[in-house]
Amino acid sequence: MSESSASAEATPSRDAVMSGGPGAGDTATPSRGAARLARLLRGWRGALLVYLVFTGAYLGASGARLRMHSQYNHYVYLADGWLHHRLTLAGPPPNENDWAKIDVFKLRDGREVRGIYGSRTGGPADRFYPLRGAPETIPAAEIVSRAAVRLVSFPPFPAIPMVPFVAIWGLAFNDVLFTALWAGLNPMLLFVLLRTLRVRGLSRRSDADDLWLTAMFGVGSVYYFCSVIGQVWFTAEIVAVTLSIGYVWASIGAEWPMLAGLFVVCGVATRPPWVIVPLFLYEALRAVGGASALREPAARRALARSLVRFAFPIAVGGGALAVYNYARFQNPFEFGHRFLAVQWQERIFRFGLFNYHFLSRNLAAALVLLPRIVARYPYVKISQHGLSVLVTSPNLAYTVMPQERSPLTKPLWITIAVAALPPLLYQSSGYIQCGYRYSLDFMIYFMVLLAIGNRPLTKRFRALVVVAFAINLFLAITFDRYPEFSFDDSFFPNGNN
Repeated sequence: MSESSASAEATPSRDAVMSGGPGAGDTATPSRGAARLARLLRGWRGALLVYLVFTGAYLGASGARLRMHSQYNHYVYLADGWLHHRLTLAGPPPNENDWAKIDVFKLRDGREVRGIYGSRTGGPADRFYPLRGAPETIPAAEIVSRAAVRLVSFPPFPAIPMVPFVAIWGLAFNDVLFTALWAGLNPMLLFVLLRTLRVRGLSRRSDADDLWLTAMFGVGSVYYFCSVIGQVWFTAEIVAVTLSIGYVWASIGAEWPMLAGLFVVCGVATRPPWVIVPLFLYEALRAVGGASALREPAARRALARSLVRFAFPIAVGGGALAVYNYARFQNPFEFGHRFLAVQWQERIFRFGLFNYHFLSRNLAAALVLLPRIVARYPYVKISQHGLSVLVTSPNLAYTVMPQERSPLTKPLWITIAVAALPPLLYQSSGYIQCGYRYSLDFMIYFMVLLAIGNRPLTKRFRALVVVAFAINLFLAITFDRYPEFSFDDSFFPNGNN
C-alpha cells in the first residue's frame, strides 16, 4: 500500500464525519428509531438542528437580558478602541469592575511616571510602583499633577469577532445576544467532534449517545449559565470552549499541526495561561509510531516537521501578543490584571496572580462547595463562589470508570491536569459565579474521555443528565437576576487574605 493511500484511509472524508460513518458506532443493525435519528442528524442539516436547539435554550434562559448589552461589556469597549486607533479608553469606564488603571504623575523634577501609587496596594501611601523598573518613594509634595489611564486588561481575542458589529452599533452592541448566539456553536461543534471520534474508531458511541453527551455539556454543566448573561468573564469562557474543541479536532492524529498551534495561541489570547499542549505532543508522537519508532531517522524527521508546524503559529501569535502587551504596559508578558483597580489589589501585589496560597480555597470551590438549604423561602442559596462541579455535572464521575482505554486517555488526563492547575492557583475563585466556571477551561477534554471510554450510557447516567439540566437551568435563570438565591460566603473570603 502506498503512503498516499494509507493516509487517505487514515483521514476520514468530510462526508463520513458529517454522516457518522463509515466506521461509526456499533456494527450491529440499528433499530428503526436509531436509523430515523441517524437520518435526522445526517450532514450539516443535523449540525444546524443541534445549533438551533441549544441556541434556543440559551436565548430562552437569557430572557429580558437580551434587551440590551450587559453592564460589563469590556470587549465592546476594547473593539471600539481599536476602531478609533486607541489602546486606552476615551474617558472614564462605565463602572469600576475589573478595569485596569494606571496612575500618571507629573513630578517637579520634570519626569512623567506611570504605574500604581502605594495606597492602592496596601503598601506605604507614598510608594510608587512603575510599569518598568524598581519602586520608588514619591512624596505627595513632589507631584505636580495626577491623571489616570484606563484600559481593558482582558486578553484581546474575543474582541476580534466583535469588531464588525461594534463598527455598526458602537458601544450599544449587545454582548448578551452575541454570547448566546456564539454559545450555540459549541454544542454543535462538540457533536461533530464526537462524530469524528466515531469515524476514526476512537469511539463506539451511537448518535443517541453523542446527543446525550452533547446535552450533558450544553445544558448539564456550568456552560449553561455562562452562555446567557454576556459580561466579559463569561464571554471569554464561551469563546475559549470553541478553541478547545478546535484544538482537540486538530490534534487527533496530529493531523493539522498548524491549526492546533493556532488554536493554542488564540486560547492564550483569550484565557491565559492556556496550558493545553500535552494532547498534541502525545498525538504527534503516536502519529510517527511511538517513542520506539524514533530510532528511525524518518520518524524523527516527521515528528520534527509536525512540531515545527505546531510551534510556528504559537511563535508568531505569541510575538504579536507580546508587542500588544508591551505597547500597553511596557511588559511583553503583562495582560494588565496586576493593574486592576479592585478591592483585593493588595492581595495581588502580596502573592501575585498565581500562588499556592489560593489553592485550598479554589479546590474547595471546585470540588466540595454545596448549596445552603434554609427552612423558608428561597429554601436554597448558592455561594457567590459557586458550586462543586460534582453538583453541577455529576456525570463527570464516570470519567474515572471507563469501560475501555484509548490511546487518547493518558494525554487527555495530563492535559486536564495542566489546564486545571493555573485556575486552581489563581487569586480569584471565579467569584462572582454560581458554579465553578473555570472548569470550562478543561470540560471538553472530560467530554472526550466520556466518549472514548465507551461505558454504556445507562438509564442512571441519562437520569443524572436530566438532574444536571434542572440544576443548571435554575442557575441560568436565577444567576445575577434573583439575588435572594445567592449569598456572599464568609467561609471563602474574597478580600485581602
